[in-house]
Amino acid sequence: MSKNNSNETKDKQKINLENPETEIIDNIDEAAEDGTESTENVEQEEMSEIDRLAKELGEEKAKLEKEKKEYLFLMAEFDNFRKRTIKEKSEIIRNASESVLKGLLPIVDDFERGLDAIKDSSDAESVKEGMTLIYNKLMKFLESNQVKPIESTGADFDPELHEAIAMVPVEDESMKGKVIDTPTKGYTINDKVLRYAKVAVGQ
Repeated sequence: MSKNNSNETKDKQKINLENPETEIIDNIDEAAEDGTESTENVEQEEMSEIDRLAKELGEEKAKLEKEKKEYLFLMAEFDNFRKRTIKEKSEIIRNASESVLKGLLPIVDDFERGLDAIKDSSDAESVKEGMTLIYNKLMKFLESNQVKPIESTGADFDPELHEAIAMVPVEDESMKGKVIDTPTKGYTINDKVLRYAKVAVGQ
């Protein structure tokens, strides 16, 4: 049997050598089959990659949509906060104005009583005393609201606090650059200038 198999193999080899074209065609067919399988594998891999990318794109779109909704929600919240803050600020300013004006009413009452009292009075001293009391009460009220007078006369001229309306020649060199007179007193509120003091400055 072994001898017969050996003879058959030799015969086949002989046939192949005698028919080289047949051998080449067989090799081409085998290569074509291998190439088809390779192309199918590549196509499957490409389809798999496309599916993966499509899935990632869908996830990113969903994430973007979620972030967009959150952004719009935050913008709406901020707009509501801004409107609420503006409203609260306007109410605070209005209430503060009401409080100040309400505090002035007792002083107005004092003025009216004082005017009634001096109608039939010829005593200048009592009128002066009444005016002083009302003035002191008014200044105390202003101070309670953080309104304070600016020190002017005799102080160095300060453009941050004073407004020069006149220059007055002085003989004393030490008075040059100082406030000689204050025709209109200035005031600050919470350490901020409410009204500049109008002053005459020595030169």
